[in-house]
Amino acid sequence: MAWAGVLLLSALQACAPYRRVEGPISQVSDEQSCGEPARHLIVMLPGLYDLPADFVHEGFVQAVRERQLDADITMLDAHVGYYNERQIVSRLHSEVIAPARAKGYESIWLVGISLGGLGSLLYTQAHPQDITGFYAMAPFLGDKTTVNDVAQQGLALWQPSQPEPMGKPAWQLAQAYLKGAHDLPQGYVGYGESDRFAQANAMFATALPLGHRYVAPGGHDWSAWKSLWAQFLDSGVLSQTQRAHRACAKSFAP
Repeated sequence: MAWAGVLLLSALQACAPYRRVEGPISQVSDEQSCGEPARHLIVMLPGLYDLPADFVHEGFVQAVRERQLDADITMLDAHVGYYNERQIVSRLHSEVIAPARAKGYESIWLVGISLGGLGSLLYTQAHPQDITGFYAMAPFLGDKTTVNDVAQQGLALWQPSQPEPMGKPAWQLAQAYLKGAHDLPQGYVGYGESDRFAQANAMFATALPLGHRYVAPGGHDWSAWKSLWAQFLDSGVLSQTQRAHRACAKSFAP
């Protein structure tokens, strides 16, 4: 899978310590407590500087539990090494999604922030049939050259001006949505109004159906992302999982 010509870490101008891939992706799970196995799964992919525990500390898991969704949650330590070594898609497939499908979940949603948002798009482009949908919050979609090319050419006509630009599969996925491909999962994008990726995110969102874009005050930070997560959860997109839990909760009531 050739989708980046240079290290992603350099392109993001990051100062985070580089972590090499050593063994399987570490996973932190939070299972719903309905009394029987959950029928749905939410897979969370963190940003460049973040860890799985940040989804707990920032209230993402609690927000799901407060809405009584019949969903297990798995938070991945999918750090930048998996992207730089071009293993993020293959590892997600073999270590997370394929086992989840074998377990019998009725739906699987990818939820990614920043770098994790890119990861959710890369996976969707490679294996659209594997998931029910994705929610990419403030996804990184490539360097300035790539984003400028999309803006100047227009998404429908975009062709990369550089060999294998970073973010290429994500923009190809957007083009597939724009063309109305029928085999694609549900896709949603959210971003802060002053996020440094807002222009790119807005262009990607034009390929999605109306109502599949969420915007919140703020920039590239947890304050905006928490608002975007609440908007998504309250939109009814995951209403099927909520109904399932309520029926289960009622059956276990004393």
